[in-house]
Amino acid sequence: MRTGNEPMTARSPLRLRCGLASFGLVWTAAGTALFALAGRPGWAIACGVVMLVTVVDLVVIIRHIRQGPHYQPGRDVPPYEPVKPSNHPGRNS
Repeated sequence: MRTGNEPMTARSPLRLRCGLASFGLVWTAAGTALFALAGRPGWAIACGVVMLVTVVDLVVIIRHIRQGPHYQPGRDVPPYEPVKPSNHPGRNS
């Protein structure tokens, strides 16, 4: 159920994005090296391009993490306001 205040109580996915980008960086670097060693320059270039995109993404993510929270609720704050019971007749709550 949407309450309308989701942007104010949203949690940041930056740590997850950082982990996934790091994982992707390792695999694209390995793919670039292995395809280059195997004599497949086209695939090595493709992996290299994806690796550059991953590096740029990591730089942006780390920059956002270092900027600090603009407003990040603590772990004890629920991601939404509890639903208030309604007193309307005929409406189940």
